[in-house]
Amino acid sequence: MARLRIRHITRYDYRNPVGLTPHRLMIRPRDSHDLRLHEATLSVSPTPRVTRWAHDVFGNSVCLIDWEPEARTDHLEIISELDLTHYPAGPEQPRATVDPTVETFPFSYAADEAPDLARLRERHLPDPQRRIDAWARRFLAQGGATRTLPMLEAMTRAIRDEFIYEARDAEGTNSPVETLESGKGACRDFTLLMMEAARSLGLAARFVSGYLYDAAGSGVVGGGATHAWCAIYVPGAGWVEYDPTNGLVAGENLIRVGATRTPEQAVPVGGGYFGKPEDFARLHVDVAVMVGTTDDALPPFEPPEAPPAVEPSPAPPPPDTAGPAD
Repeated sequence: MARLRIRHITRYDYRNPVGLTPHRLMIRPRDSHDLRLHEATLSVSPTPRVTRWAHDVFGNSVCLIDWEPEARTDHLEIISELDLTHYPAGPEQPRATVDPTVETFPFSYAADEAPDLARLRERHLPDPQRRIDAWARRFLAQGGATRTLPMLEAMTRAIRDEFIYEARDAEGTNSPVETLESGKGACRDFTLLMMEAARSLGLAARFVSGYLYDAAGSGVVGGGATHAWCAIYVPGAGWVEYDPTNGLVAGENLIRVGATRTPEQAVPVGGGYFGKPEDFARLHVDVAVMVGTTDDALPPFEPPEAPPAVEPSPAPPPPDTAGPAD
């Protein structure tokens, strides 16, 4: 058990005043047997005219915000603070709870679950040479039974050991084939590789977005921003979480915020602005996690530092009236 306070700051700065499109936030976890949410606060500047909470198609909690059409601003700052207690399962619990019929691979999902898992078992991205299939088959036992959970653990730890982690601020997720060829990627790239590898074996997989904390100082990577990992459905144990970036199993050190079919459906902050491309100046994302070992409340964070000023766009040069050079 761990008591945590999480502050997630997302700030966009613009060189000139812009209008903001409606934004969609996925930053609030749901209460569950492994997570108790004590308090959640959200601060948005400039203040929206509409703030509405809803559940998406997967049951995730999402916040929808919008501003007056004529409103203009030189920044957008979103600060989410969470106070929660986490009860991670630990890798030993799935081993104890897995249904005996799926202890070895391959296995079939039950008839009453198979329709609900169908889209999560399908490959989503092209792999004409079946390279992901070949990579996934590395983890199957040769000439004997393959134990399901050890196979998945070996897969997630192979990604951690054999690939180079590189944080990336740019939007989008690299395809599994690209990650396999380059041997490097960000957490969301590694997650998608493991999802497609598991799907190539007929297993249901989903994308999980949230936060990573390191209570024991073990040197996990991917902190300081949102984190991504995957969950594989194993009957009896349920959705078992795997973090291929760090080789973690069963939700240890991971605070789940949203679970979706694809990475694109789990964007923490999504939206845009009305203006010119050069109006955008910078994006700053910071995630701070405070960890305690008891159920006592943690002290609040210190106020965030004010960002440095942004220089306005330079005036355009005067039109060229001299004509083309000879």
